[in-house]
Amino acid sequence: MSIRRNLSVILTVLAISVTLYAQEFKLGSREVQVHGFGTQGFIHTDDNNWLTMNTSNAGSGAFTDFGLNMGMQIRPKLRIGGQFYDRKLGKLGNWEPLMDWAMLDYHPRPWLGFRVGKVKTVLGLFTDTQDMDFANTFALLPQSVYPIDLRDATIAHEGGDIYGKEKLPHHLGSVAYTAYGGRRADNMHSGYPYLLSSFAIYLTSYGGPVYGGDFRWNTPVSGLTVGISRLNERITGKGTVGGPVVPYQEYSKQDWTNQYYGKYAKDKFHAESEYKRYLRNQSIFNDAFGLETDVRGWYVSGDYRENNWLETGAYYSHYRISPTGSMLFGTIYPDAQLRDYDKVVTAKFTVNKYAYFKVEGHFMDGNASAQYPDGFYSNVNPKGFANNTKALVIRTGFSF
Repeated sequence: MSIRRNLSVILTVLAISVTLYAQEFKLGSREVQVHGFGTQGFIHTDDNNWLTMNTSNAGSGAFTDFGLNMGMQIRPKLRIGGQFYDRKLGKLGNWEPLMDWAMLDYHPRPWLGFRVGKVKTVLGLFTDTQDMDFANTFALLPQSVYPIDLRDATIAHEGGDIYGKEKLPHHLGSVAYTAYGGRRADNMHSGYPYLLSSFAIYLTSYGGPVYGGDFRWNTPVSGLTVGISRLNERITGKGTVGGPVVPYQEYSKQDWTNQYYGKYAKDKFHAESEYKRYLRNQSIFNDAFGLETDVRGWYVSGDYRENNWLETGAYYSHYRISPTGSMLFGTIYPDAQLRDYDKVVTAKFTVNKYAYFKVEGHFMDGNASAQYPDGFYSNVNPKGFANNTKALVIRTGFSF
């Protein structure tokens, strides 16, 4: 797709957004609210292809997503809602429509509520809101903690939550909690199945039981929130290796994520920071070998609303992976393939209450291409990787 065509798509998205409004209709005596969003992106890199797109040379506009959600208040404490979602991110998504989430929410007390169905997973600051690009300053959330190529692996679980919020005595702020359990089922057009295809492994299913929780404290310091999340999983992947004849299976023996976070908001300024550790010890190739992946990521970000139409922001994102068992594939990874240190600057322009566009620069040290997805894939980099990458990201969108 040419640069001229990408620009025309972006301008079309902005023009369409001017005519959009939130919709409502009646279902019996109940009012149903309808909201939606869509984004179109363009990415150009100076060398490595990124996020499964051919982003070098002329760049790529294969970066589109949209969603439509509906919600209805059945009773004062009972609500039902769901969201349809679709995307194309290079080789990922493949325009396969998904029910992003669909749940029944019963909230009888401020300190006690229940959600059942396909429920958004609360993990850190943004996992359960990462589909709300219009609410974020940045075109891409810090990839060390929120990799966009693994979005559908963490967005929701099929099961249930118990949640609530309660004020603390003596002006100590308030606390909020979520505990959940259920099952995760990945789309086969996500980043991890695509990574395995470079080893001639083709998954047909990937998922399993998950449980965890989140606890956050709105402190007595105005605007300051701190918290911790934990996710435990037991994931099994099934498919074929080397072709359609030989069955393949892998499963996690130990699989967990810890995430620590804090955010501060004062007037027009916001700052966030998170640290994430993901550890997976798994059996691969039909129980023939073991492989442990230890991923550690953190970031510090800040943004400022200059006026009603301009926000500026920056973040530093630090990602590092420590794989063991890599000699299984006859590979000793250079350090650049074990890290991605990303310096980012952003400007977000608000056109009106429905439309916006963002311009963002990434300056990456390393390519984090070793054994676990974080943006760089050998499938679309057949000549190997450069150690550093500069990227221009333009993303426009609308919401109603």
